[in-house]
Amino acid sequence: MTTDKKLYVQMFSIHGLLRSVNLEMGVDADTGGQIKYVIELASSLSELDTVAGVDLFTRLIDDKIVSRDYARPIEDVNPKFRIVRIQCGGRKYMRKELLWPHIEEFVDRTIKFNRRENIIPDLVHGHYADGGLVAKELSEIFDIPLLFTGHSLGKSKKKKLLKEGMTEGDIIKKYKIDRRIRAEEEVMSAADLIITSTQQEVSKQYDVYRVGKKTRFKVLPPGIDIEKFYPYYHDMIHDVSRQEDQMHARASVIREMDRFFTNTEKPLILALCRPDKRKNISGLIQAYGEDLQLQAMANLAIFAGIRKNITDKEENEREVLTDMLLMMDRYDLYGKMAIPKKHDFELEVPELYRVAAAKKGVFVNPALIEPFGLTLLEAGACGLPIVATNDGGPRDIVKACRNGILVDPTDTRQISRSVREIIADNQKWETFSTNGITNVRRHYTWLAHSQKYVQEVSGILEERNKQSRQKERPVPTVGKRLSRLNTFILTDIDNTLIGKDNAGLPELCKLLQTHRDRIGFGVATGRTLSSALAQLEAYDIPQPDILITAVGSEIYYGAEGLYDRGWDSHLAYKWRRKKIINLLGGVDYLEFQEESAQGKYKVSYNMEPGKDRLQNIHRLLTRNRLRYKMVYSHGRYLDILPYRASKGKAIRYISDKWQIPLDHFLVCGDSGNDEEMLKGEMRSVIVGNYSSELRDLKGSRRVYFSQKCCAAGILDGIHHYDFIALSQSAPPTEQNSPPSTGP
Repeated sequence: MTTDKKLYVQMFSIHGLLRSVNLEMGVDADTGGQIKYVIELASSLSELDTVAGVDLFTRLIDDKIVSRDYARPIEDVNPKFRIVRIQCGGRKYMRKELLWPHIEEFVDRTIKFNRRENIIPDLVHGHYADGGLVAKELSEIFDIPLLFTGHSLGKSKKKKLLKEGMTEGDIIKKYKIDRRIRAEEEVMSAADLIITSTQQEVSKQYDVYRVGKKTRFKVLPPGIDIEKFYPYYHDMIHDVSRQEDQMHARASVIREMDRFFTNTEKPLILALCRPDKRKNISGLIQAYGEDLQLQAMANLAIFAGIRKNITDKEENEREVLTDMLLMMDRYDLYGKMAIPKKHDFELEVPELYRVAAAKKGVFVNPALIEPFGLTLLEAGACGLPIVATNDGGPRDIVKACRNGILVDPTDTRQISRSVREIIADNQKWETFSTNGITNVRRHYTWLAHSQKYVQEVSGILEERNKQSRQKERPVPTVGKRLSRLNTFILTDIDNTLIGKDNAGLPELCKLLQTHRDRIGFGVATGRTLSSALAQLEAYDIPQPDILITAVGSEIYYGAEGLYDRGWDSHLAYKWRRKKIINLLGGVDYLEFQEESAQGKYKVSYNMEPGKDRLQNIHRLLTRNRLRYKMVYSHGRYLDILPYRASKGKAIRYISDKWQIPLDHFLVCGDSGNDEEMLKGEMRSVIVGNYSSELRDLKGSRRVYFSQKCCAAGILDGIHHYDFIALSQSAPPTEQNSPPSTGP
């Protein structure tokens, strides 16, 4: 970068089972190696002088079935790295496939958090499809770079599941795979940079997706903590600095494994993975169970996640764990095979590698598909040779580190033969062990990864700055602008902002431009977006920051017309548009308006006044158990909306999302479809040419009836509330880097 400004990064891995210590890897399908990846990446980035701070956002879970650690709103990991937990979809734990309906809520609450903290990130980095979708929306709102790491991709998973015999319908029902693939394509198309761990991911997994023309890929293999994963022979030297908890962890893992083995002195074949069919644990057990020579030479220990009761696990995991027990019995591996139920990832896993290395053993990763294989690096760094699947990451690792043998994971004889080859040949074992220790440190450190990461991001930011400088009049993006504003004028268009008497319009437009740095401007109208924009342009009215259209059923931001997906998601709840249209199609005094007047969350009719007409429509809809809101205005227009929709509710939603106090909104209207937004805590102005539907609001708190019409009435209301002075007492905020925090 050409400036001295330090980077502030926000990352998103939203499933929730994330914490900085004692990672519960393998506790469910969402807690594989990727949670270790994101924690260590964030931690490593935060240690660079060029980085101001890193916040890792995940879901807050307050559920007795998981640790209380996941209910902490903010976890300070170090002075420049926090884990921020956002509540969405309630507080109970749910697997990531069930989070899709709550993505927009996560986005909204993140915006609220940023506004409260007075921060805007320099870039966002999404992990997995769901975290990527959150990051994509924030990237659009704040016009900042989007980075994406898929870790595993939906199309690959779908192909594998179909091959295993699942129907497409079952896959969609269980894994929401269609939603996941759609999200992945959305994110990839928008991403400035996609970070992968291997070149194979780019050429074999991402290439089946549609990606944007600007999208770039960068292969950045993850690193490991070489202070934690040090060589096994260090333990052979008396070291008084060795921590008591490390020594206890070593004793614990030895004790846990030895209780399974008849002969504890044999070399150890070690496997460490989640209980997932793709990990091919059954293939490893078969390879070991059918090779009597290998059984005589070595013991087998498989650490397949964390469990208390197999019956409590999800179907995929339950089947894998049950199959392990059955195969152990089938091959009579008692006394030779260990399947411990738990292990501590912070302390015990490094000791596992070192114990296996000290016994001259081998680490085996027989996965059918392996995007990277972080455990292979950990084993190699500790001096434990590897046998790994000839797929994805293991190819790159063995090529770079020369510390083991690649095998066809479906060939069980090849697996057992390769393990025997390493254990039986002491010279080969020593060569692989030394190469792993040396080359992991040479090629796979988090410091090197983070430095390249910042270099890539700096190039993207510099290119964006260059493009911005080339613009004649750079305009702040809507997200950054709304994050600075604390006061807003919001008005209806027809007969309020514009009408028969537009004498006050030029003065109002000048006022909005003069105080633009402090006062936001928005419209709330029954018109569609295109119709509203055309009307504003016809009268040369400044571009609004916010457009609430279709009687409060749609929200758009800025010149870009950025659609508020959070409001859309909010309105979708129990909205049954087709059923409403079918029911009201038989009402003879209703005339369905032209298609251009309709909307996703708006059904509009023309209706002349008549006795009991509104009550009859209410009865018809409620009798059919529909939830809706009905707005009748100007004695002619009838709009049926979701029960959560209205101009007033839209304003309250905006107030909450952008943390702008309700009494800092000045709202202006003239008719019945403005009524709800004119009530409550906002400062309300009813212009002099108002409809009779608003008479009942006379005398209401904070409702000012102007004697002047249209724009002149709005100006009158601004002076009545001394709104300019209010805006000056609430100055625009300045965004900064995240505050320095400590544990």
